[in-house]
Amino acid sequence: MSTVETVEVGYASGVFDMFHIGHLNLLRRSREHCNTLVVGVASDEYVLGLKGREPVVPLAERLEIVASLRFVDEVIVDHSEDKRLAWRDRSFDAIFKGDDWRGSPKGERLEQAMRDVGARVVYFPYTLHTSSTRLRGYIERSEAGSFG
Repeated sequence: MSTVETVEVGYASGVFDMFHIGHLNLLRRSREHCNTLVVGVASDEYVLGLKGREPVVPLAERLEIVASLRFVDEVIVDHSEDKRLAWRDRSFDAIFKGDDWRGSPKGERLEQAMRDVGARVVYFPYTLHTSSTRLRGYIERSEAGSFG
């Protein structure tokens, strides 16, 4: 979706592990385009199944971090890659994602799933220079003593 207009309820989801500027950028931009921003934070079990490892920061702490942001109106636990399940828990008009999803198989599946419930996908620029995966790698290298 290329045109960004304000919707009543917007949804942004993620792991939000080791919260960083990319997360902040996505949530801030999402809030600019909805009257109510609902954020889904991935459960530890969901992340373990998706990535093969648990998040560094436990769910309760990630929920508290995200909920403390002034532009977040509601926080829910996200249990599945199928965002129709999140939509059934808390309906929304649009889901906001980084544009690294655009044109990918997972982005196409998301777009179809959102069409099924009458919601749309809005993409925002992905923050390339920072990611939780990159931060995790930095920490693991640090612990192994292999900085370089």
